[in-house]
Amino acid sequence: MLRSIYDEDHEAFRAMIRDFIESEVVPVYSEWEKAGHPPREFYLRLGELGVHGIHVPEEYGGAGETSYKFEAVIMEETARAGVTFGAEGIHVNLVRPYLLAFATEEQKQRWMPPFVSGEMMGALAMTEPGTGSDLAGIATTAKLSEDGTHYVLNGAKTFISGGVLADRVLVVARTSPATPEDRRGGLSILFVDTKSPGYSVGKKLDKIGLKTSDTAELAFQDVRVPVEDLLGEEGQAFKYLTHNLVEERLAIVVGSTAQAAAAIGFATAYVKERKAFGQPVAAFQNTKFVLADCEAEYQAAQAMTDRAVELFDQGKLTAADAAACKLFTTEAAGRIIDKCLQLHGGYGYINEYPIARLYADTRVSRLYGGTSEIMRTIIAKSLGL
Repeated sequence: MLRSIYDEDHEAFRAMIRDFIESEVVPVYSEWEKAGHPPREFYLRLGELGVHGIHVPEEYGGAGETSYKFEAVIMEETARAGVTFGAEGIHVNLVRPYLLAFATEEQKQRWMPPFVSGEMMGALAMTEPGTGSDLAGIATTAKLSEDGTHYVLNGAKTFISGGVLADRVLVVARTSPATPEDRRGGLSILFVDTKSPGYSVGKKLDKIGLKTSDTAELAFQDVRVPVEDLLGEEGQAFKYLTHNLVEERLAIVVGSTAQAAAAIGFATAYVKERKAFGQPVAAFQNTKFVLADCEAEYQAAQAMTDRAVELFDQGKLTAADAAACKLFTTEAAGRIIDKCLQLHGGYGYINEYPIARLYADTRVSRLYGGTSEIMRTIIAKSLGL
């Protein structure tokens, strides 16, 4: 179906990103997978291209764009090429919204210029070994010093994407005890310098997919965090986290739909070339029907995704909308990619083929940003159930 959300500026940006991927990412991508992340210099290169600062106001060195469509173009092009930009999505889609929405002017002047250049890469640390979707169970503590100049941070986090190379991490910690009346109260966000004494990167987690996105466990032992690095107001973290979940989930929606489109492209090209029983695999009715089903489901997901992007740009995408989009597109992508892998036969199980990497990469989309079960809960609540 004809898509109408992009204009000439978006398509010019697409051409630039596509050329960059083909010339500077694809040739070295296998090396990144072996290392577990891109080289640090890659993020500086993205800074030179302006990728980090698309949505950052011009006064801090960014482009000042307000539309999410430029981010969508990047996700579509990386999926098309069967690559990722490492932890770039965490830096831009998770960290940036918090800094722009809740940082003071002084903090923005300190943090945003290096954010845009790539000299300071960020990550977000919410999940703990014993706390996933239930953020009220966070046990990491940040106690204000007696002289009121700093917090003392203690605890541990896990599944932290970008945690290995991050220069600063948004850490959600408990600054005051929870109460039976408000289990979610007392949580605050600190933007922690990873060079601080007592801060350590623990085990680097070996994931089944997203091999170029470093993921780690973090530990904090009496880490001194200046009060000037408190993001927003003390005790308001849960409200802030809820505020940014819509954009976080939109990123997953766009990425999942782009991966589904890429899978269909990979499978279509493969079945035209691969021969079985004396004819191309594409000639069999089953192949045609499977890909037809995939295309129809993808088109539905793409229409939903495009509408979500437009609503987000208008400030009208609700939490229930984002949950419904995430549930549908991530589940659809899982089904589509599985069928496309099946059409590759045994080669679909070999990492050399991009469909294999897609299969592993897309699985987490139904887990992070809120599981499919959590999405169903949100949607049900919107129905008054």
